[in-house]
Amino acid sequence: MPASSDTPSPTAAGKRARRKDARPSELLDAALELFVEKGFAATKVEAVAARAGVSKGTLFLYFPSKADLFRAVVQENLAARFADWNTEYEAMDGGSDSAADMLRHALQSWWTRVGSTKLTGLTKLVISEAQNFPELAACYHAEVVQPSQQLLRRVIQRGIDRGEFRPLDAEYAVYSVTSTILYLVMQKHAIGLVGPASGQLMPERYIASQLDIILHGLLGPAQGPPSRIPALS
Repeated sequence: MPASSDTPSPTAAGKRARRKDARPSELLDAALELFVEKGFAATKVEAVAARAGVSKGTLFLYFPSKADLFRAVVQENLAARFADWNTEYEAMDGGSDSAADMLRHALQSWWTRVGSTKLTGLTKLVISEAQNFPELAACYHAEVVQPSQQLLRRVIQRGIDRGEFRPLDAEYAVYSVTSTILYLVMQKHAIGLVGPASGQLMPERYIASQLDIILHGLLGPAQGPPSRIPALS
């Protein structure tokens, strides 16, 4: 018996199934673009759904709220990268790479994979809107800040344990590295927007300079290694 005209063909059904499977990814892509363009408060779920080509009701099937959508965007685009970074760390840790090489790789790979892309817009969003949406800051801190600090702390502590770095407070030394990243974000999304083109920051050169300062300090060889400065009471 011939198939009814009302019965979808296997090909059509397969296309719909593939389309349904792709919807979460399409929604996350649309949300990322709008969050970066407009910020969190100004992004409407209707606009995300429209850009993804679905209804608002379909969006809520996958993401119950805008905050859930933001969390998924962070997890998909930033948090998921730490699996690769930790794998690379383990490979370098088992090889002949120095802790300095590992720090250099960490900053350079961050710039290549995140800093030079639109993903830094998520960091800017959190910085600018954290006061009004503290749950966003808490999500970003748990998914991005803590894992990055843990990884960098492991690298610094490895250098201390192997005698490559002098004894120092590894927990707080991490901020010397992450401040390099944060300044690049501010330069890209705020400071660099009003500065003269002739004074444009060159990210690769900036990273190399900051690494040189972090690894060698500012004192000349004749000064000897600086003594550890006690913490302020």
